Amino acid sequence: MIYKITPASAWREAERQGVYRGSADDIRDGFIHFSTASQVAETARKHFFGQIGLFLVAVDADALGDALRWEPSRNNELFPHLYGELDLGAVMEIHGLRARSDGGHDVPELKP
Repeated sequence: MIYKITPASAWREAERQGVYRGSADDIRDGFIHFSTASQVAETARKHFFGQIGLFLVAVDADALGDALRWEPSRNNELFPHLYGELDLGAVMEIHGLRARSDGGHDVPELKP
């Protein structure tokens, strides 16, 4: 399982279109950024601190095939990067990512 943090509004738009094409950062970088279960909390802190109205989307990594690559990024850890659009059929769960008053987020218990 891999995870994508996205504004709820962007995800609702993806549901209307039937495909998720990524954030502005994803489009700029040429791939959709994902995190593993153990990387989500730090990704939320680094890139989404203080933001409200976020979803945490759980995706079946095996369903993405060869378009998913594991590449070194923050702290030289391997991160999942999807080179292409996300087929919504690979989505397993969608969690609300609740913002706390201190700007952080409550990350639910996640499947690795």
